[in-house]
Amino acid sequence: MIRIAIQGEAGSFHDIAAHEYFHGEEIQLICCQTFEQVFSAVSDDPTVVALVAIENTIAGSLLHNYELLRESGTTVVGEHKLHITHSISCLPDDTWETLSEVHSHPVALMQTRHYLAHHPELRIVEADDTAGAARRISEGNLHGHAAICHAAAARQYGLKVLEDGIEDNKHNFTRFLVCAASGQADRLRPLTTTDKASLVFALPHEEGSLSPVLSVLSFYKMNLTKIQSLPIIGHEWEYLFYVDVTYADPTRFHQAVNAILPLTSGLKILGEYKKAPSGN
Repeated sequence: MIRIAIQGEAGSFHDIAAHEYFHGEEIQLICCQTFEQVFSAVSDDPTVVALVAIENTIAGSLLHNYELLRESGTTVVGEHKLHITHSISCLPDDTWETLSEVHSHPVALMQTRHYLAHHPELRIVEADDTAGAARRISEGNLHGHAAICHAAAARQYGLKVLEDGIEDNKHNFTRFLVCAASGQADRLRPLTTTDKASLVFALPHEEGSLSPVLSVLSFYKMNLTKIQSLPIIGHEWEYLFYVDVTYADPTRFHQAVNAILPLTSGLKILGEYKKAPSGN
C-alpha cells in the first residue's frame, strides 16, 4: 500500500491525480488542509509520498509550492498532468429553479466565470476545496446550494450533475509533482530511465548572469521546459531560479549540471524523474 498526502479531500483533483498516477496500486490518502501539512506528513513519516500541484495552464504556477518543495528536502520522483474538467452539481431533488448559490474553490470559480456569468441569479461563495464543497452540501442537506467540482466528486457524495464540462477553456491541465523523502526516492523511480529534472539555483546580481547558464544547457542538449524566478526573502533584487529540463541522456544531464555549477550558487537538483506523456 502507498500512503499519499494530498491537499484537499477525497474526490478532489489531487485525489484523482494520485489514483491516475498510481493506477493499479492500493492507495491510502492522507487528506490535508494545506500544502504545508502535505510536506509535514512526509517529514513526520518518510514512507509517505506527497502529491502536489505545481502549475496550471490557465492559472499559472503555484509559487508558494516551489518554496515548500525546496525547503522540504524531498525529492521529485515523478509528475502527472491531469485534464481539469468541472461540473455543477446539487442535491438530487434540486433544480435550476431552486438554486440560489454556488460554492467552489476560487480557482475553479475563476475557470468557470464565463459560464457563471450566464447565471447571475446564483450567489458565488468561495470554498477551501472543490470536493469539500460537494461534501458539505451533501452532508448538510443544503437545498438551493450547488457545487462546482469534478463529476466524480459529485457522484461520490451523492449529488446530481446538472451539467458537466462547464469549464471556460477545454485545454485546462494541471501538472502535479510526486515527491518523496530522499531515502525513499530510488524505490519510486528508476534512475536509468529518467528524462526530466528539476533544478533550483541562485545567480549573481549582475547583468547577463542567466545567459551563460542557458547557453551551457543548450550546448548539452538540455530542453528547457520551464523557468520560474522567485525573490530571495531578505535579499533585495536577488532571485532563485527554478528550472525544468528534459534530456535524452542522463549522463549528459549530469555533465550539464557540473558545467553550470561554477556559474551559480546553491544549485540543487530537486529531482530526476520520468516526464509525463505529452497526451496526459
